[in-house]
Amino acid sequence: MGKRHGPKAIIGKLREAEIILAQGGTTGDACCRIAVSEQTYYRWRKEYGGLKTDQARRMKDLEKENLRLRRAICDLTLDKLILQEAARGNF
Repeated sequence: MGKRHGPKAIIGKLREAEIILAQGGTTGDACCRIAVSEQTYYRWRKEYGGLKTDQARRMKDLEKENLRLRRAICDLTLDKLILQEAARGNF
């Protein structure tokens, strides 16, 4: 399995690829130089394109917080449903 890159490394590699492309290189050349596949390059560009390092870090923090809040809501909803069933006496 390949190594995982952090947001800071991804943004750095995307900037390097942009420089190569601006100098007239092809996408394949840029991907070869930054040592990722074209599929990975396009996925990174879709997710991190135009972001600065601190913005990417903030985005990841917000995604984690969003996931935590969704889990809390799911737990509370489940508790509510259980209590409604118990109130009706459907055990």
